[in-house]
Amino acid sequence: MAADERLPRPPARKRWGQNFLTDPNLIRKIVATIDPQPDDSFLEIGPGHGELTIPLAQQAGRVTAVDIDPLLVEPLRQAVPPNVTVIQDDILKVNLPAVLPVGCRIYGSLPYNITSPILFRLLEQRSRWRDAHFIVQREVADRMAAAPGSKVYGRLSVMVQAFTKVSKCFDLPPTVFRPRPKVSSALVHLEPAEQHGTIEDEELFARVVRRAFGQRRKKLANALKPLEAGELLAELGLADLRAEEVVVDGYLEIVRRLVG
Repeated sequence: MAADERLPRPPARKRWGQNFLTDPNLIRKIVATIDPQPDDSFLEIGPGHGELTIPLAQQAGRVTAVDIDPLLVEPLRQAVPPNVTVIQDDILKVNLPAVLPVGCRIYGSLPYNITSPILFRLLEQRSRWRDAHFIVQREVADRMAAAPGSKVYGRLSVMVQAFTKVSKCFDLPPTVFRPRPKVSSALVHLEPAEQHGTIEDEELFARVVRRAFGQRRKKLANALKPLEAGELLAELGLADLRAEEVVVDGYLEIVRRLVG
């Protein structure tokens, strides 16, 4: 079952970076990868015309879909089954605890221009959700899973890997979207995990990582100079390294020492 073709299907709007998934085979593959269960509750970010909303709702217990575009929301409300709630709001401003019941799962096709802010906001609420599948720009997917020392290892890599186990599921070519984007996309899976240990001060951790990569051409001792961390960086053997050379555990240890 797909969204009712008789209902209005507003065109994509550039202001919100909209690209709608149109390939039915890819839609089935994504749903099979997510593997929704009857007792699952989902938060869907950017439901569009309901391309994934309706297939998810057919297998899951509950779906809450949040979209910023009022032109999409009203037709979608007419198309979805009773176990779907459609909310017109900005995912960067919506009251997340209200739409993220504890144990919730997440799916979203994220606008390329605000992918990182959405991910950072969801990471802050990671205790509420069980796992998440996102369609993102393939370059972003590579950054999320990047290893230290690689050209694409950066702030997003450290933040995502510090709080979750991240894996890339598969690529999606531009041809499966309308309008067709200029870049390829990928489906990624995130699962909250403290595989690097507990972060005692998450705000400080975020500040350290932001400062380090904000001046990534500088050595860490200079980039983090405002934090007066020179001595401990020297003790850890990190003072002369640049941000992209430091592993996630290295940033965590910096924060532990600063807190302690």
